[in-house]
Amino acid sequence: MKFVLECKDSKTAARAGSFTTDHGTVQTPIFMPVGTAAAMKGIFHRDMVDEVKAQIILANTYHLYLRPGMKILEEAGGVHRFSSWERPMLTDSGGFQVFSLAACRRLKEEGCHFQSHIDGSRHLFTPESVIDTERTIGADIMMAFDECPPGDAPRDYAAKSLALTERWLERCFNQYHKTSPKYGHSQSLFPIVQGCCYADLRAKAAENVLQYDADGYAIGGLAVGEPTDVMYAMIEVVNAVLPQDKPRYLMGVGTPINILEGIARGVDMFDCVMPTRNGRNGQLFTSEGVINIRNKKWENDFSPIDPAGTTFVDRCYTKAYLHHLVVCGEMLAAQIASMHNVGFYLWLVGEARKHILAGDFAEWKEQMVVRLSQRL
Repeated sequence: MKFVLECKDSKTAARAGSFTTDHGTVQTPIFMPVGTAAAMKGIFHRDMVDEVKAQIILANTYHLYLRPGMKILEEAGGVHRFSSWERPMLTDSGGFQVFSLAACRRLKEEGCHFQSHIDGSRHLFTPESVIDTERTIGADIMMAFDECPPGDAPRDYAAKSLALTERWLERCFNQYHKTSPKYGHSQSLFPIVQGCCYADLRAKAAENVLQYDADGYAIGGLAVGEPTDVMYAMIEVVNAVLPQDKPRYLMGVGTPINILEGIARGVDMFDCVMPTRNGRNGQLFTSEGVINIRNKKWENDFSPIDPAGTTFVDRCYTKAYLHHLVVCGEMLAAQIASMHNVGFYLWLVGEARKHILAGDFAEWKEQMVVRLSQRL
């Protein structure tokens, strides 16, 4: 994978660049829509490409491992062919699921024993097995297996968790170098920097991952319960250590404001389920602020969802029509809202890139943060 740093903002740490995989080039900063099971909830791949303009999507190793399973994915020729997605894709390693399945998993040195949330069956993820699984899935970018501690973890727990993650990381890269891609295209492996909310642990973790000379680096374990200002501080600590000539990926973050603040601190890649999850529940993100489309105030508002026309949905549907669909429980409501939100996120990072290149990102960002904070 090749990364090109095209421009750095003079007043912030924001960057514009691009990285190239065998499935295409991605311009950064970029938002990666989350297709957990290799599918965007409620959105056709055709619309993801033609209308939403997604350049890369994310799928999840844990979920694909359980369903449809590795046998079917290998027979299909990997996740790209199985899902008919021809652009770049990234797979999370399942580390966050280790965190979220705390009630039905056991961590040991060898790996993580867990029970399936589907049928209760028992499984074991090790650093080696996760790399093998991600090889079989075949995404362009693979994530290393880690433990994601809660945001309020005590220091002793955070330190022990980080030490385990670092030992697992070494095993991940050993297995990565012992194995080869299965489907004729290259795969990159990103380490994940953990360390909870402790600056010295974060800096230590960032220094440690440099030894692997990876194609890119991820920042994990944020937006898991810690205050927002602490999250921003940890990003700054990590990015002060990570190399300038590799992409930085902030995992699972976040709101539109979080993304702008992350870009300002030197992050290049983002993902989050918020656009589709919140969209299904009637929350819309727009360039003027946040809308709860269920509210009666939108019943006779025949203006576009976002008057600025940030997405193609705004050319087609009004607030009143979407309010009607939501109240009626129509499936189309969730589809329109999800497409709008994902499209808006991609519009937002695209605008950020334009302003970085134009040299006025800092001023534009401050104005946007004010606007995006409003509840309409």
